[in-house]
Amino acid sequence: MYDQERTKMNNLVTGDPVDVNARGNAMQAALKENRPFMLVHAFNGSYLRPVELTQDSHDQGIKLAATLDPATQEAQGHLWYLTPAGFFGQRPLYLLESAAGQTSPEPGAAGDTDTGSGDAPKPRRRRVTVHQDAPKSGADTLQVGLPDKVGEKWQGKNGATEDSQLWVVTVTPWGGITFVPIIHPDTILGFKNQEVTAGSEALLTYNLGGDFVGTITNTFYPRLPGEWDTPNHQVFS
Repeated sequence: MYDQERTKMNNLVTGDPVDVNARGNAMQAALKENRPFMLVHAFNGSYLRPVELTQDSHDQGIKLAATLDPATQEAQGHLWYLTPAGFFGQRPLYLLESAAGQTSPEPGAAGDTDTGSGDAPKPRRRRVTVHQDAPKSGADTLQVGLPDKVGEKWQGKNGATEDSQLWVVTVTPWGGITFVPIIHPDTILGFKNQEVTAGSEALLTYNLGGDFVGTITNTFYPRLPGEWDTPNHQVFS
């Protein structure tokens, strides 16, 4: 799967194509083509989805689901975008955005495009945002919502509304990816009580794997939508 050059991609700096599973190039498609993809858990093959799929929900979190039901598929609740959002030192930062409930702005709306760029207006997508006090807080540590719609404790510190939504994304040696929020660099996207089962609530957990790598129980691998039925073992081949 990976060769000795894999360290070039450790921070997801895209260049040459990199295979991250046996059926395709979901990571490359997600970053360079801005295509939506699935986040499938490396431990049991369940996929990550927002608890609530509608565009007007901003105070709910994310969970694992074992079956791709028609309602979730129709609402694109199984699909995510990785959107570039600057750098943290030498590491690129990304927004983890849900395809479910996204809205398309009116053409030419103010603030939707860079001046003179000619780009089409960007859709408004709900982001995975982190509680300021996670993982110590007993409150829900994650919300999926627009930056100005999530709760006050999910809107970042020191007036920076975006910092609670920025993630360091790292490719693991076996082709998985881990997520580390920049406001809690000693944590990783994980699950309550480390239980990776259908319906498990996603939250932040301490990164027992160390230094932006994480453990297999807190790692996902990207899949394009057509790869849902790919056997799980192929991610390790």
